[in-house]
Amino acid sequence: MATSKTSEAVKQITDLAGALQAPRITEAAQRLADQARDAGWTHEDYLAAVLEREVSARNASGAQARIRSAGFPAVKTLEDFDFDAQPAVRQQVAALASGAFLTEARNVVLLGPPGTGKTHLATALGVAAARHGHRVLFATATDWVTRLADAHRAGRLAAELTKLRRYGLIVVDEVGYLPFEQDAANLFFQLVSSRYEHASLVLTSNLPFSGWAGVFGDQVVAAAMIDRIVHHADVLALKGASYRLRGRGIDSLPSIRTTAETPS
Repeated sequence: MATSKTSEAVKQITDLAGALQAPRITEAAQRLADQARDAGWTHEDYLAAVLEREVSARNASGAQARIRSAGFPAVKTLEDFDFDAQPAVRQQVAALASGAFLTEARNVVLLGPPGTGKTHLATALGVAAARHGHRVLFATATDWVTRLADAHRAGRLAAELTKLRRYGLIVVDEVGYLPFEQDAANLFFQLVSSRYEHASLVLTSNLPFSGWAGVFGDQVVAAAMIDRIVHHADVLALKGASYRLRGRGIDSLPSIRTTAETPS
């Protein structure tokens, strides 16, 4: 008799879980049932445990979907980063990993020579943001300008900027690797301005701020952009030689002498 009632209850749970589009509830309910009986859980304890498993599974599934749609060139995590090579930023990065900077619409700027881990950290912060429930988009500075230029030509730049503001985090990689024409610089400035005090940016650059005027072709535009970026920002300076050169008998890259200076 008890077995029959249990089977009926399991079937009902399965049907109800299907109606709720929560099929994992069936598995959790069955798996936890014996544990609940043996441990003397209350009905409330059992229900809470089953629902907790469903919510955790949904969050994990949603995070993976957000990570896949972010456009990361490769998935990198903070656990994978070699902080022994960059000990000066360990504490700052640990604080950023909580995602609190996103709720405050703060930015993160990673400056340093090529190969010091800027893109890895930017990606890892993006992955952490996705796991915290935020929508994320990743692209190089050049790709962002191309996207905005396409929207501008189609007469939908304002709509595109509004759409992008719905993302909790935008990652802009490789600012400074290629100089921008005036129109491109203006488009990039509009991206920065549209997110100012509304949503977060993570930017990486091989140049100190003093070198950004050369990238954007205008000291005034560069100054206005930097002002908006760093007003609410954490600026992390990475130092040293490229990790890509380790074990190759090459001590430095030609650009390191000019790009490794302390950011102004």
